[in-house]
Amino acid sequence: MTDWIYPVTLQGRYVRLEPLNESHVNGLTEIGAGQDFWDLMLYGNIATNADMLNWVKDMLARQARGTDLPFAVIHLASGRIAGATRYLNIMPKDRGLEIGGTWYGTEFQRTAVNTECKYLLLTHAFETLKCIRVQLKTDMRNVRSQKSIERIGAKKEGVLRNHMILLDGRYRDSVFYSIIDSEWQEVKKRLEEMLAVTS
Repeated sequence: MTDWIYPVTLQGRYVRLEPLNESHVNGLTEIGAGQDFWDLMLYGNIATNADMLNWVKDMLARQARGTDLPFAVIHLASGRIAGATRYLNIMPKDRGLEIGGTWYGTEFQRTAVNTECKYLLLTHAFETLKCIRVQLKTDMRNVRSQKSIERIGAKKEGVLRNHMILLDGRYRDSVFYSIIDSEWQEVKKRLEEMLAVTS
Protein backbone atom coordinates (compact mmCIF):
# COMPACT_ATOMS: atom_id res chain seq x y z
CA MET A 1 0.00 0.00 0.00
CA THR A 2 1.00 3.60 -0.37
CA ASP A 3 1.44 5.87 2.62
CA TRP A 4 -1.61 7.78 1.46
CA ILE A 5 -4.18 5.03 1.87
CA TYR A 6 -4.11 2.13 4.30
CA PRO A 7 -6.41 -0.55 5.78
CA VAL A 8 -8.87 0.98 8.22
CA THR A 9 -12.09 0.01 10.00
CA LEU A 10 -15.02 2.40 9.49
CA GLN A 11 -17.91 2.18 11.97
CA GLY A 12 -21.42 3.52 11.61
CA ARG A 13 -24.81 2.94 13.28
CA TYR A 14 -25.86 0.15 10.92
CA VAL A 15 -22.64 -1.28 9.49
CA ARG A 16 -18.96 -1.72 10.13
CA LEU A 17 -16.54 -1.80 7.22
CA GLU A 18 -13.52 -3.88 8.10
CA PRO A 19 -10.49 -4.84 6.01
CA LEU A 20 -11.35 -7.87 3.88
CA ASN A 21 -9.50 -11.11 4.64
CA GLU A 22 -9.94 -14.84 4.09
CA SER A 23 -11.86 -15.26 7.35
CA HIS A 24 -14.80 -13.54 5.63
CA VAL A 25 -15.09 -16.14 2.84
CA ASN A 26 -17.73 -18.39 4.42
CA GLY A 27 -20.00 -15.48 5.36
CA LEU A 28 -19.64 -13.95 1.91
CA THR A 29 -20.43 -17.30 0.28
CA GLU A 30 -23.55 -17.66 2.42
CA ILE A 31 -25.07 -14.43 1.10
CA GLY A 32 -23.42 -14.12 -2.31
CA ALA A 33 -22.98 -17.49 -4.00
CA GLY A 34 -25.16 -17.99 -7.05
CA GLN A 35 -26.78 -14.55 -6.95
CA ASP A 36 -28.03 -12.94 -10.17
CA PHE A 37 -26.04 -9.75 -9.61
CA TRP A 38 -22.77 -11.43 -10.63
CA ASP A 39 -24.03 -11.19 -14.22
CA LEU A 40 -23.67 -7.41 -13.93
CA MET A 41 -20.18 -7.52 -12.44
CA LEU A 42 -16.71 -8.22 -13.77
CA TYR A 43 -15.78 -11.40 -11.89
CA GLY A 44 -17.84 -14.08 -13.58
CA ASN A 45 -20.34 -16.26 -11.74
CA ILE A 46 -19.40 -16.94 -8.11
CA ALA A 47 -21.26 -20.10 -7.19
CA THR A 48 -19.16 -21.93 -4.59
CA ASN A 49 -17.01 -21.34 -1.53
CA ALA A 50 -13.93 -21.98 -3.68
CA ASP A 51 -15.08 -19.31 -6.15
CA MET A 52 -15.49 -16.84 -3.28
CA LEU A 53 -12.07 -17.70 -1.87
CA ASN A 54 -10.55 -17.00 -5.28
CA TRP A 55 -12.42 -13.69 -5.43
CA VAL A 56 -11.14 -12.66 -1.99
CA LYS A 57 -7.58 -13.65 -2.94
CA ASP A 58 -7.89 -11.52 -6.09
CA MET A 59 -9.05 -8.53 -4.01
CA LEU A 60 -6.14 -9.00 -1.58
CA ALA A 61 -3.66 -9.21 -4.46
CA ARG A 62 -4.99 -5.89 -5.75
CA GLN A 63 -4.58 -4.44 -2.28
CA ALA A 64 -0.96 -5.64 -2.19
CA ARG A 65 -0.35 -3.82 -5.49
CA GLY A 66 -1.71 -0.62 -3.97
CA THR A 67 -4.56 -0.16 -6.44
CA ASP A 68 -7.47 -1.31 -4.26
CA LEU A 69 -8.58 -1.39 -0.62
CA PRO A 70 -11.36 -3.95 -0.08
CA PHE A 71 -13.78 -4.11 2.85
CA ALA A 72 -16.19 -6.68 4.25
CA VAL A 73 -19.49 -5.08 5.25
CA ILE A 74 -20.74 -6.25 8.68
CA HIS A 75 -24.41 -5.67 9.55
CA LEU A 76 -24.27 -4.57 13.18
CA ALA A 77 -27.79 -5.58 14.27
CA SER A 78 -27.37 -9.19 13.15
CA GLY A 79 -23.59 -9.53 13.31
CA ARG A 80 -23.70 -11.07 9.84
CA ILE A 81 -21.67 -10.24 6.78
CA ALA A 82 -23.89 -8.15 4.50
CA GLY A 83 -21.56 -7.88 1.48
CA ALA A 84 -18.39 -6.23 0.27
CA THR A 85 -17.18 -2.95 -1.19
CA ARG A 86 -13.87 -1.27 -1.90
CA TYR A 87 -11.77 1.65 -2.96
CA LEU A 88 -10.18 1.01 -6.35
CA ASN A 89 -8.28 2.88 -9.05
CA ILE A 90 -6.43 4.62 -6.22
CA MET A 91 -4.43 7.60 -7.51
CA PRO A 92 -2.38 9.19 -4.69
CA LYS A 93 -0.72 11.79 -6.93
CA ASP A 94 -4.10 13.08 -8.13
CA ARG A 95 -5.84 12.60 -4.75
CA GLY A 96 -8.55 10.54 -6.34
CA LEU A 97 -10.08 7.09 -6.11
CA GLU A 98 -13.15 5.09 -7.06
CA ILE A 99 -15.75 3.44 -4.86
CA GLY A 100 -17.02 0.24 -6.42
CA GLY A 101 -17.04 -3.52 -6.62
CA THR A 102 -19.99 -3.26 -4.23
CA TRP A 103 -22.42 -6.10 -3.67
CA TYR A 104 -24.81 -7.17 -0.90
CA GLY A 105 -26.87 -10.20 -0.03
CA THR A 106 -30.48 -9.81 -1.17
CA GLU A 107 -31.82 -9.28 2.37
CA PHE A 108 -29.51 -6.29 2.84
CA GLN A 109 -30.39 -4.60 -0.45
CA ARG A 110 -32.73 -1.57 -0.30
CA THR A 111 -31.88 -1.01 3.38
CA ALA A 112 -29.71 1.52 5.21
CA VAL A 113 -26.68 -0.71 4.55
CA ASN A 114 -25.65 0.74 1.19
CA THR A 115 -26.46 4.33 2.17
CA GLU A 116 -24.29 4.14 5.27
CA CYS A 117 -21.49 2.32 3.45
CA LYS A 118 -21.33 5.16 0.92
CA TYR A 119 -21.48 7.71 3.74
CA LEU A 120 -18.56 6.09 5.60
CA LEU A 121 -16.43 5.61 2.48
CA LEU A 122 -17.04 9.12 1.16
CA THR A 123 -16.45 10.73 4.56
CA HIS A 124 -13.12 8.92 4.90
CA ALA A 125 -12.16 9.76 1.33
CA PHE A 126 -12.91 13.49 1.50
CA GLU A 127 -12.25 14.27 5.16
CA THR A 128 -9.34 11.98 6.07
CA LEU A 129 -7.64 11.24 2.75
CA LYS A 130 -8.44 14.74 1.43
CA CYS A 131 -9.55 13.46 -1.97
CA ILE A 132 -10.52 16.01 -4.58
CA ARG A 133 -12.48 13.48 -6.68
CA VAL A 134 -14.30 10.22 -5.99
CA GLN A 135 -15.48 8.25 -8.99
CA LEU A 136 -18.24 5.64 -9.30
CA LYS A 137 -19.14 3.57 -12.36
CA THR A 138 -21.59 0.86 -13.24
CA ASP A 139 -22.69 -1.36 -16.10
CA MET A 140 -25.07 0.41 -18.47
CA ARG A 141 -27.50 -2.50 -17.96
CA ASN A 142 -27.56 -1.99 -14.18
CA VAL A 143 -30.33 0.57 -13.90
CA ARG A 144 -30.79 -0.06 -10.17
CA SER A 145 -27.15 0.82 -9.51
CA GLN A 146 -27.40 3.96 -11.63
CA LYS A 147 -30.46 5.15 -9.69
CA SER A 148 -28.70 4.42 -6.40
CA ILE A 149 -25.63 6.43 -7.40
CA GLU A 150 -27.74 9.33 -8.67
CA ARG A 151 -29.80 9.28 -5.48
CA ILE A 152 -26.81 10.21 -3.34
CA GLY A 153 -26.01 13.21 -5.51
CA ALA A 154 -23.15 12.00 -7.71
CA LYS A 155 -22.93 13.74 -11.07
CA LYS A 156 -23.23 11.67 -14.24
CA GLU A 157 -20.24 12.30 -16.49
CA GLY A 158 -21.06 10.05 -19.41
CA VAL A 159 -20.86 6.58 -20.91
CA LEU A 160 -17.73 4.78 -22.09
CA ARG A 161 -18.90 2.48 -24.88
CA ASN A 162 -17.26 -0.96 -25.24
CA HIS A 163 -15.36 -0.06 -22.09
CA MET A 164 -14.63 -3.60 -20.89
CA ILE A 165 -14.76 -7.16 -22.19
CA LEU A 166 -16.50 -9.40 -19.66
CA LEU A 167 -15.40 -12.94 -18.87
CA ASP A 168 -18.16 -14.33 -21.09
CA GLY A 169 -16.94 -12.20 -24.02
CA ARG A 170 -19.68 -9.56 -23.94
CA TYR A 171 -18.72 -5.91 -24.33
CA ARG A 172 -19.67 -3.71 -21.40
CA ASP A 173 -20.68 -0.05 -21.66
CA SER A 174 -19.87 1.75 -18.39
CA VAL A 175 -21.71 4.75 -16.93
CA PHE A 176 -19.35 7.08 -15.02
CA TYR A 177 -20.22 9.36 -12.12
CA SER A 178 -18.18 11.52 -9.77
CA ILE A 179 -18.30 13.66 -6.66
CA ILE A 180 -15.67 16.37 -6.27
CA ASP A 181 -14.48 18.01 -3.09
CA SER A 182 -16.54 21.20 -3.57
CA GLU A 183 -19.72 19.06 -3.77
CA TRP A 184 -19.00 16.88 -0.75
CA GLN A 185 -20.81 18.94 1.91
CA GLU A 186 -24.02 18.91 -0.14
CA VAL A 187 -23.75 15.17 -0.75
CA LYS A 188 -22.93 14.57 2.93
CA LYS A 189 -26.03 16.47 4.02
CA ARG A 190 -28.17 14.45 1.60
CA LEU A 191 -26.78 11.15 2.90
CA GLU A 192 -27.33 12.20 6.52
CA GLU A 193 -30.93 13.11 5.71
CA MET A 194 -31.44 9.74 4.03
CA LEU A 195 -29.98 7.92 7.05
CA ALA A 196 -32.15 9.93 9.47
CA VAL A 197 -35.29 8.74 7.65
CA THR A 198 -34.24 5.08 8.05
CA SER A 199 -33.45 5.35 11.79
